[in-house]
Amino acid sequence: MAYIRDRHEELTGFQESGEFKKIFDVQCDFVMVYRINDTLAQRIKDYRDAGYVIHLMSGISWGYYRDYLYGEWDGINHWDEAQTDRYGNQIMHGKDCPYMVPSITFADYLTEKIKIAVDLGVEAIHVEEPEFWDRGGYSPAFKREFEMYYKKPWEAPHSSIDARYKCARLKAYLYKRTIDRVSAAIKNYALTKYNKLIRFYVPTHSLLNYTQWKIVSPEASLTEVPTVDGYIAQIWTGTSREKNAYEGVIKERTFETAYLEYGVMQELVKGTGRRMWFLHDPIEDMDYYDWDDYRYNYLKTVSASILHPKINTFEVCPWPRRVFGGQYPKNDPNAIDIPEDYATVLSNNFQMLGDLELGESTAPVRTGILISDTSLYQRGYPDGILKKVKANEVGTVLRTTEEELREFENVLFKGKGDDEMRYNFEITQMLPGFYGLCLPLLKHGMPVRPVLLDNARRYLGYLNDYDVIVMSYEFCKPDYPEENAALANWVRAGGTLIYVGDGFDPFHKIDSFWTGKYDSAADQLFDLLNIKNPEAGKSGIYKVDKGCIAVWNTSPSSFCWSKENAEEWRNFFTKSIEAMGYKWERTNCISERRGPYLVAAVFDENENETPFVEKGLFTNMYDPAFAIVDEIRLLPGQDGLYFDYSKIENETLRVIGTSPRIFSMDENDGKISVECQSADKIKSNIRIRTPYPVKIEKDGFTCVCDSATKTALISYVSKGERMNFDLVKDGQWN
Repeated sequence: MAYIRDRHEELTGFQESGEFKKIFDVQCDFVMVYRINDTLAQRIKDYRDAGYVIHLMSGISWGYYRDYLYGEWDGINHWDEAQTDRYGNQIMHGKDCPYMVPSITFADYLTEKIKIAVDLGVEAIHVEEPEFWDRGGYSPAFKREFEMYYKKPWEAPHSSIDARYKCARLKAYLYKRTIDRVSAAIKNYALTKYNKLIRFYVPTHSLLNYTQWKIVSPEASLTEVPTVDGYIAQIWTGTSREKNAYEGVIKERTFETAYLEYGVMQELVKGTGRRMWFLHDPIEDMDYYDWDDYRYNYLKTVSASILHPKINTFEVCPWPRRVFGGQYPKNDPNAIDIPEDYATVLSNNFQMLGDLELGESTAPVRTGILISDTSLYQRGYPDGILKKVKANEVGTVLRTTEEELREFENVLFKGKGDDEMRYNFEITQMLPGFYGLCLPLLKHGMPVRPVLLDNARRYLGYLNDYDVIVMSYEFCKPDYPEENAALANWVRAGGTLIYVGDGFDPFHKIDSFWTGKYDSAADQLFDLLNIKNPEAGKSGIYKVDKGCIAVWNTSPSSFCWSKENAEEWRNFFTKSIEAMGYKWERTNCISERRGPYLVAAVFDENENETPFVEKGLFTNMYDPAFAIVDEIRLLPGQDGLYFDYSKIENETLRVIGTSPRIFSMDENDGKISVECQSADKIKSNIRIRTPYPVKIEKDGFTCVCDSATKTALISYVSKGERMNFDLVKDGQWN
């Protein structure tokens, strides 16, 4: 029955470092107790007694590892393993908490620490955020690793294009090696000592966010580690409000960015059998926003995630104690507790997310935008390169006058800081090449999804889920010639490939498989397809066997900077897909159905301001009391999630929406018995479809029936305890 499930399905979970408290006992399936310290055993016991499946979560690139750093663990001081920038500054996460260069010794240390949790009986291990900052790469430990890996003396990342790329690739490898080593050792320990197959997961930010924040991390490459069982997509308001540029306007676009972030993470597990939990955060690490801001952006991320139908598992909240026990804006005299109705909406969502079904995309033209782990390797430029890049990316790309350029820079940089520093941070952080390809299409109703180039060589048929693939090697590169070969074979079999790039990116000159024979990896791809790259600024469309490749020799970044450029790109995209018989009816919205649920979003920044309208009988799942509506009407900039009653016409007893977890619900002889539990002090609502009108006789409870939907809304304030109530038959439905 809907909403009623065994906790060992582990569909929903949260992470928490503090002691168990009823106020944030949100009644999902599993809890990731955070940090290994003297309180771990008690915390595990308390959460287990409360019914949760127990996992452990710990940082892998940073943590409170003083005993390791100061030599208490093995008699050796390990501060030389702190990530360090070119000026000798250690990169810190907090006091005595550096980001680490993950050595073999550090991996062994982590293994010994995690064994403590295995001994305490946890079911799974999560090592979060394998992060190596792009500005790092100068510590003694990293220099040693460079010499071992490349078999030559260390080269400073700022010294050349090739050195920067090599250092970044090594950073990703070091965390992949660490995860491989730790996960294998922990699984072996659990099997040897307890005959128990423990699971191992990696919570990690999206490839898009790490690229924007200039952090190197193994993403798609972790699929090559056999002892990794899955991931958590650490996507939330804090990552998705990262600014990007669209039609010359730079601002936060939480929904669109979250949609693309969740999309690339869905690709990490496609075809692997591994699990992926999508994360949402009802607030975020930045504690100076108010509750209205948190609520608005949180719901954007929930809607964005549900639009990816291949995932139905979620981390519903990191740190619920700071949500249900915090006051915001932090340190503000007007800071307040969480509003009652927002606490209810969160409780509703935490339960709803465990009821979502898997589905298939309904996109009329299945369109992917190519990206790769290698986008992480070219997030900054070595000395002497920046002025040349600035001239192209800001000047030529804007296709504008010198006067307009100065005005644009004023808006972007607010007149602060060194010109080159501002450009290097602001322009490249916005990842304009990728968003230049994505946003003009997405904003006009094409539900594009990021595609991992890295997986094209790993999985036979990986690209076959797509009719059209858009790509550029201006912001990422192929690591292997087999990736270009996979693309060429996909085109020959009937795929439509659209390549945009002008060959300007300095990283085309790295030492790689195309070096010496081709000017870029794109030229090697064109050679495989027996076509020639058009002249600068020109385009061409070529039939290749059963497929087609369209090439536009221009910078994809240009599509970010004006309405005219974005429209040119949309027109070229349309012309390219029409060559293969596809039609794109532009709109201003996207939507998906997940069983009885309908999720939809209407884009702003679109001349089409038509609302999304659907008539019928629905429950608004983002309304705290599960309001009933006979029409969905979403305006530009709005999104929503609705329960569609037309999908359950033959069901007479079903939970439609609920704040508490429902453990059982039985109907017999004119009486419906319900067992449930919420966190403490939550205004709780349950909407149930019932075979007849019902009433309730229980202090503190109300029951209101609706004949149109044949539902009853039960409301009460929870006490954080398991409870039972009965709904008694009270007549017949009309």
